Amino acid sequence: MTDSSYRALAEFAQTWGLVYFFGVFVLVLVYALWPSRQKKFDEAARMPLRED
Repeated sequence: MTDSSYRALAEFAQTWGLVYFFGVFVLVLVYALWPSRQKKFDEAARMPLRED
């Protein structure tokens, strides 16, 4: 691999990798903060405190 093709590949990976991970972050944030999921997460938060 030549130096110029490595640089081009590295720039592509840095730019689109950042966009990809930002998109995944936004999707996870939306999933976690969606109002219909609040009951599920509240129940999971209380799980360690239950005495079965």
